[in-house]
Amino acid sequence: MHLISNLPSWSLAKKISFRFSFAFFALFIFLNNNGAFLYVQHLFHFPTLWLHQIIPWFSVNVLRYNYDFSIFTNGSGDTSYNYVLLLFIFLLAVFGSLIWSILDRKRKNYSKLYYWLIVLIRFYLAFTLMHYGSIKVVQLQFPQPNLSRLLTPLGEMSPMGLAWTFLGFSKGYNMFMGFIEVLSVLLLFKRTMVIGAFLSLAASVNVMAMNYFFDVPVKILSTALVVMCLFILAPYIVTILRFFLTYQPQQLLPLQIPVFKKRWQLVAFRSFKYLFIVWTVGLMVTNAFSQQYTYGTLAPKPPLYGIYNVEKYILNGKDILPQHADQNRWKQVVVDWKEYISIKTMDDNKAYFNSTVDIKKKQIEINSKNTESTQYKFHYVFKNDSTLIFKGLKDQDSLSVTLKKYNPKNIILPNRGFHWINEFPYNR
Repeated sequence: MHLISNLPSWSLAKKISFRFSFAFFALFIFLNNNGAFLYVQHLFHFPTLWLHQIIPWFSVNVLRYNYDFSIFTNGSGDTSYNYVLLLFIFLLAVFGSLIWSILDRKRKNYSKLYYWLIVLIRFYLAFTLMHYGSIKVVQLQFPQPNLSRLLTPLGEMSPMGLAWTFLGFSKGYNMFMGFIEVLSVLLLFKRTMVIGAFLSLAASVNVMAMNYFFDVPVKILSTALVVMCLFILAPYIVTILRFFLTYQPQQLLPLQIPVFKKRWQLVAFRSFKYLFIVWTVGLMVTNAFSQQYTYGTLAPKPPLYGIYNVEKYILNGKDILPQHADQNRWKQVVVDWKEYISIKTMDDNKAYFNSTVDIKKKQIEINSKNTESTQYKFHYVFKNDSTLIFKGLKDQDSLSVTLKKYNPKNIILPNRGFHWINEFPYNR
């Protein structure tokens, strides 16, 4: 396999910048796989464990920066660990490109390696955006606001929570965003690479802006996606701008692609490529559609699903009235998800608990992961489909709670619906 011959020699600056780019992007992609390449995380299991040791050491002994060293990448991709790791990758790329430049001074160009770097970035971008796009299409990333969220005052929401509520409200907007990101599939094919990079850039810039301005902790990854899109488009930017600004015909230079000496090599290469694409995309789509029955709007509701206002709260035989109650008396109970329950007390403080419901025995246990917190064990019964009664123990005290189920149709947000005609603004 070789590239088309007679390629021009690169300038020293171009060669050095390529060496750095190759080292930086390769390290970033494999150390921040983020599910783009399936099962790669298993290959990098031990290097990741090694980094969990070296990054804290590097932070303390080189940067003189201390943080909670028990925190690594989690739901947040912008932890102290992630930022120190990003700097570590940058320094490795600088050092690696310096050594590379010394050892490989006579190289005329890196056309072959450039092609494979572009392939790596294209596939990483495509699979990352397709993954996020697919879970938007089935409304998993931004689910419809649950009962607890619908009862949360606007001022108590975090910027990220507000964004998730806003985006999760509309399934149609989720599908629109998702389809735009899924179109990054065009990056997987060289003929549609440029238009795929433009669409991916538009999608990535929107995501990056949301992450920055709503304080969503995926700033590093979204910024990297934008930079990768620009890296793919860099050789074509001047030509494209000339076309739009001068209205003169322009021609994009094709990406130099591998030429195989034997036909079986070409067949094997293309077969592997398309099998890899079909396998990855197939698993991605299958997982997205199956997960909506576990985590999405199609997931089964828990047996006590609903919003309940507390009407009576009898502790050790004494009816605790709202006007005489302390902050420990229940005010409202919300059951959104299986094995979880939220309880709002009289001071409007909301606490989340684990719950276990036995439908056959009509029993519910409510507790927290903190073993020192209050634990509840109740028998429950429904009356008239709208009244729920808990009777049992709060730790060692007897407790009976009568709850009235609230009709969620009275909540405006999920029930307002779509209107072509609005004679007056409906802004509440």
